Amino acid sequence: MTALETRQKFLEFFKKQGHTIIPSASLIPEDKTVLFITAGMQPLVPYLMGKKHPQGARLVDAQKCLRTDDILEVGDNRHLTFFEMIGNWSLGDYFKKESIAWSFELLTSKEWFGIDPQKIYVTVFEGDATLGAPQDDESIQCWKEAFATAGMDASVENGRIAMYPKKKNWWELPGEGPCGPDTEIFYDTGKAHDTVFGDTCHVNCDCGRYVEIWNNVFMEYEKKEDGSGGYAYAPLAHKNVDTGMGLERIAMVLQGKETVFEIDIFSAIIASFENKDTPYTQEARRYRIIADHLRAAVFLISEGILPSNAERGYILRNLVRRAITHAKILKLPDDFYCAPIEIIYRYYKEQYLHVPIEYIITAFAAEYSLFDKAFERGMKKFYTLVESALKTTKIIQGSDAFNLQQTDGFRLELMMDLATDAGITIDEKGFWEEYKKHQEVSRAGAEKKFGGHGMTLQTGELKAADDIELATVTRLHTATHLLQAALREVLGDHVRQRGSDITAERLRFDFIHTQKMTDEEKKRVEDIVNHHITEALPVTNKEMAIDDAEKSGALMFNKEKYGNTVQVYSIGNKENTVSHELCGGPHVVNTKEIGKFRIIKEEASSAGVRRIRATIK
Repeated sequence: MTALETRQKFLEFFKKQGHTIIPSASLIPEDKTVLFITAGMQPLVPYLMGKKHPQGARLVDAQKCLRTDDILEVGDNRHLTFFEMIGNWSLGDYFKKESIAWSFELLTSKEWFGIDPQKIYVTVFEGDATLGAPQDDESIQCWKEAFATAGMDASVENGRIAMYPKKKNWWELPGEGPCGPDTEIFYDTGKAHDTVFGDTCHVNCDCGRYVEIWNNVFMEYEKKEDGSGGYAYAPLAHKNVDTGMGLERIAMVLQGKETVFEIDIFSAIIASFENKDTPYTQEARRYRIIADHLRAAVFLISEGILPSNAERGYILRNLVRRAITHAKILKLPDDFYCAPIEIIYRYYKEQYLHVPIEYIITAFAAEYSLFDKAFERGMKKFYTLVESALKTTKIIQGSDAFNLQQTDGFRLELMMDLATDAGITIDEKGFWEEYKKHQEVSRAGAEKKFGGHGMTLQTGELKAADDIELATVTRLHTATHLLQAALREVLGDHVRQRGSDITAERLRFDFIHTQKMTDEEKKRVEDIVNHHITEALPVTNKEMAIDDAEKSGALMFNKEKYGNTVQVYSIGNKENTVSHELCGGPHVVNTKEIGKFRIIKEEASSAGVRRIRATIK
């Protein structure tokens, strides 16, 4: 059963139980306090808290997720950055009995996954007096009944059901939100116990014999701040079920593989770029890192993210450059990424990928070219630091690591990875101290730019400009907001501003897009902008805390460039908001002041970036 077939079987099973299949949310969450969706439940938090979901109380989905907190663990048998989380949901409908019974049926029925029930072990919450949450006896009873359908006697006493404390069998977010006990389902691989992890093996042992394949969370409590710096737990009005199964991990079990990197999709990716002179069997870790990071990069680029030095772009740049570094160590060709990206694209296109493959390859190629110029020089400097560290403390100083990042683009995580290979460490604390000092100096010396995100006209220059020229610049500036909104409508949400320049004669607007725009597309964009101008839409400004602006959905680029308080400009009204983004002004009061908008030229600016020149009259 391929990974795609496994996903489809899961969805079909729960559809049969009255669940509605819902599509995956974007990797970029609506909650702007986090960079990526890291768990299947994140997009559904409002509904877990009681809001009615438009598609009902029983849902099932496959959700795109990305986590980088364990990035240095990628390359072992199970850690991934990008992964799919498949899960079923009950929003105030069924609860533990149905959830556990269905889980057991799906896993063990020959009609579905057909796993030997003798290989299944489960854990449940043992209770916690400080939470006011008792031992989960209901789940214990439900599991006994489920195993009985396979003719098995399951109990705490015989070890088929194991009890664990909050650390292991309780799920909650770091802050406030829904929470509750969970029951985790494990598959017994039969591997011998590794005594490095203790004298005795148990279901939740880290030795790798038992692999967690599913987690059923029973959200029956709400976690709230108690006013004294701690949290209090109170029963939820509606009890919910939130289950999560890592698709790659269950595929590993169903395909009889020992690692997630041996399942069908990863074996195909790795085979497409393997160097026979340094084969996978000799350099498994490096091949796994490249395969994982390429797949994650494809999904991030498809969401309109491009490598940069800020936030999501920083994560993508780190992933791409780590992949490139290991590829160079393996002596792979410069275009090593083309074949695996094509495989990834074909495999996931129907379900998830909705941008041209050329866009993805062009973005990767641009970053390769940029990093390639600094790679050899940076590696030489890095190994000079390694040689020095090996002779002394076996530690690379934080200031040295920071300087290498600044001058040659070697990210800290990449250096830490290479340092592990060399048998040394990096002073992380010193690195971040140096980073903070640099940020303070940069911020103090930075000039305040007009427009706040790449505009070249400065505030002082505006004040000194002739009134007529200033009025024209102001009209053109507001037109760039309408232009970006129109481009996103016509070409897709991957469009992001990558620079802007305004004079009294014209505007120049650079944006992410890989293909030359057709005459029809240019005409549509022009018509949309002019339509919004004739609508006479109000242009309003609101001063907000930057975090509040981000939560409101305001478009922003390079968040670190802004202060704590920002200006958010909106074009339109509640019923028809055309544009909502951070900006430094100035703007017209109403779009009718702009005049007739006309695109003069559309051309390439750089790899993956297009440029529009336009005027008004």
